[in-house]
Amino acid sequence: MGEKTKPHMVGMNHVALEVGDIEEALAFYGRIFTFKLRGRGQGAAFIDMGDQFIALMEGRSQSPDDDRHFGLVVDDRSNVRELAEAAGATILEGGFLDFLDPWGNRIQVVEYRDIQFTKIPAVLKYMELDLEKSQDAKAELRKKGIET
Repeated sequence: MGEKTKPHMVGMNHVALEVGDIEEALAFYGRIFTFKLRGRGQGAAFIDMGDQFIALMEGRSQSPDDDRHFGLVVDDRSNVRELAEAAGATILEGGFLDFLDPWGNRIQVVEYRDIQFTKIPAVLKYMELDLEKSQDAKAELRKKGIET
């Protein structure tokens, strides 16, 4: 019997965040970011990001995240710190823009133009965004043989 092939990791479909209350979570994140809802379920709401989503689920019971986090990509992060502080987030010290939401979920905010992560033009059009990559991000992608 031959060796079985392993599947390739292709990307992230969604990230699930546990929160105390769905309406409070939607209001909190709505004070910081522009987004559309993909849908709702029993004790859940789904924030649309084109071909990905964030699932907000009621029921957070663990302590705040110290190191565990995910990188949330935005079109412009220039005023995220100010908006997050005004919304009641705890801004974390360090070389990145990380914050804790009121339920202890750690979010790192990164700007689309500066990272390798890339949305295809059809998804950007659906999201009504016209975004470009920085020269550094383009160079990183070219090193991998990916032309933008």
